[in-house]
Amino acid sequence: MSFLGDGYEQSMTFQYVDRKNRTVNGGTIVAVIPENQAPILKAAAAKLNKMLKPEAEEDARLVQKGLMLYRQGTVHHLKYMVNSIWATVQDVTPVRVYVSAADPEESSCTCPADSFCRHRVAAFFQAYAEVGSVSGWVEEWRRPAKEQLSAEQWGLQRAKDLVKKSSRSSHNYEEWKASFSESFREIMKGQGPPKPYIVPGLFRTYLRRVEATAPIEPIWKNLYMMAAAVSSFHLLSRLAAELEHPEETLERYYQPLFEDLFHDAEDYVDRLAFRSLPFSFDGFIEKMKNDSVGLTAPGLAGGYERIDLYRLLWEKLFKNQDWREEELERLEAFGDGKRDIIEEIALVHQLILAKRDQEAVRRFASLPAETLPFLFYWIEGFQLQREWSRMAPFIEYTVQQLRQYLKHLGDYYTAKKFTRFALKLIGAYTNETGRSELYDRALAQTMPYSFYEYEESLFDKGQYEQWSELQSYFGFEYNSIANDRIKVLQKEAPEVLIPLYHQMIADLIRMKNRSSYRQAARLLKKLRTIYKKLKRLPEWEAFFDQLLARTKRLRAFHEECQRSKLIEVE
Repeated sequence: MSFLGDGYEQSMTFQYVDRKNRTVNGGTIVAVIPENQAPILKAAAAKLNKMLKPEAEEDARLVQKGLMLYRQGTVHHLKYMVNSIWATVQDVTPVRVYVSAADPEESSCTCPADSFCRHRVAAFFQAYAEVGSVSGWVEEWRRPAKEQLSAEQWGLQRAKDLVKKSSRSSHNYEEWKASFSESFREIMKGQGPPKPYIVPGLFRTYLRRVEATAPIEPIWKNLYMMAAAVSSFHLLSRLAAELEHPEETLERYYQPLFEDLFHDAEDYVDRLAFRSLPFSFDGFIEKMKNDSVGLTAPGLAGGYERIDLYRLLWEKLFKNQDWREEELERLEAFGDGKRDIIEEIALVHQLILAKRDQEAVRRFASLPAETLPFLFYWIEGFQLQREWSRMAPFIEYTVQQLRQYLKHLGDYYTAKKFTRFALKLIGAYTNETGRSELYDRALAQTMPYSFYEYEESLFDKGQYEQWSELQSYFGFEYNSIANDRIKVLQKEAPEVLIPLYHQMIADLIRMKNRSSYRQAARLLKKLRTIYKKLKRLPEWEAFFDQLLARTKRLRAFHEECQRSKLIEVE
């Protein structure tokens, strides 16, 4: 037996084997692995190890179910192709599985699951069993989760010991900071430098310990937890720098922690910002202000969240005008070209707080294209305050930069997600100000990611000719246009349907099956009706005669035309 894969043909031999592939005594049908497949499967095993996270409950269940299906012998008709595995898995109903060894995330299965499923896991295990130990892979994969659980239990006990030794925190900012540092050091580093996958569990244990020692009075507790968020950002960033983790590790294990810290800080700031604070808080807030400067330090992890926390604090908590002027002078003193991205964003923020918006936009425009999402923080703020006039230059700059930023993103789904979010912000502004032309420019700049929004906008405005050109350019399938739209076009702009129907008919005929010919004949009748309504019957007759001549060998198509009374039968 032979089949083609990725441009290569491999001869395949099948035999009956047991699970260890040693005896021929009946069992599931599997393929004998080609010699060059072993390193490919081992590389895929390493990729799968990174893709599936043992600390995630969903992934842990997935591997467990896939392992059970594999051990029950439900995988059969296993085939190897270049960089891929094909198999059938007998679950409640049989499913067909394709696993890409080059990129497991690109695998597929005929089951309803969108993401990597238990059937793909089972098929992979069946293939991997021929080059390595499945039990060994599972044990190695689970090891981080076991170590994390063990570390969390140790950290929890250490946190309890620390709580026993200490009382509720007094109203002293320096003591608070010392307590945060001690707890972080004892829990995070008490067993030596933590492995990346252990960091999240230990850090959350540290935060529980911090909360357990907060002052009892609600208003003091909010201030204490706000100070803890700032200190914890510094401590966690320094830990990541000290351990020299690569970007991939930071994104997987540290990024969710920075995001949680920021969202917690938002809650605490809101509780503090919207009430009158006692004078005794002034010294605490000033010291926190001084500590917030460190959030802009270059070269630390959690860049987006650090600068967002900085902006949040200076917008809602540090409102003293002298403080803001001093901070603006500090940032300007570095000199142009000597600030990193985070410091530049901080400077722009201070300019916006000083209502020097035009200067802020000019300075932001000098930054690289990839900084565009930083702009959304201010745009959302203007939208919340309904400051549409202040919002205008920021929206205009965003629209100008959309295409360039999308090129920077590259990935289709990431670009589409970004486009949806950007259009939502731009649409909120243009709806309020009546600047529809700006929204149209944004739609054009974000094509093809804004296709559905763009075509809907054109149709709603009655720009049917442009709508038709858009549909033709990007292609569409038969029945992809809703019936209610067809009715609108038949009444208001029937000529727009002519090129669309021509394209649909040509696509259906190319399918070369009875069903598509029948659908093509129905569309031809509708097309004839439109030509007749527009008094252009000679054009129809010339087109239809040419069509019949081109398809003279497609007897089934001609039969469908006869059934639809498009062809006169003599």
